[in-house]
Amino acid sequence: LAVLTAFELVPAVFVGTSRGGLLTMRLATERPSAIAGVILNDIGPVIELKGLLRIKSYVGRLPQPQNFEEAAQVLRRLFGTQFPKLTADDWVAFARRSFEERPSFPASSRAGSRGLVASYDPNITKALDGIDAQAPVPPLWHQFDALAKRPVMVIRGTNSDVLSAACVAAMAARRPDLESLEVPDQGHAPLLSEDDVIGRISTFVARCETGLRNL
Repeated sequence: LAVLTAFELVPAVFVGTSRGGLLTMRLATERPSAIAGVILNDIGPVIELKGLLRIKSYVGRLPQPQNFEEAAQVLRRLFGTQFPKLTADDWVAFARRSFEERPSFPASSRAGSRGLVASYDPNITKALDGIDAQAPVPPLWHQFDALAKRPVMVIRGTNSDVLSAACVAAMAARRPDLESLEVPDQGHAPLLSEDDVIGRISTFVARCETGLRNL
């Protein structure tokens, strides 16, 4: 929020993927004036426990590949069933979005060797530590309802185990103006790299901008 304010970027349209969508819904309860519109990418007020446990099983435990081809193989082993139509080039592109080059000094190698590390904040493992396989995740309808006066679009991968079709239907029941999009043959979370998906996002953002100008 401090950065957005300093650069005069509010109100803004937020694209929140997974945890980013949770943070965006929370933002709506704390600073709704910062939001011009929201795109929730494969996340909603009800989070499927099965998907969270799957994410918990690998976050913070990924091997350190030496190049993007190795990283693509790691991702394919993890997500191949959720993204069955990706080509070899798609997996490498996926790897370039998921890993970055940094100097690394593991005890088993000589100082100065380089490899790839996952590009997400490793502290996210702390948030996942509290997930209990025996306890359902509390729903976030209060946070979702805080977006009542803002345009909302939800994107779901048809293979998602985090956002269910039933949750999207419940969201639409509370928000008849909800815009929704299902991405075929993708799971959690859709890559947002296809031309038609980018086109739908662009159209939604333009609508949000038009709404701002008409205020």
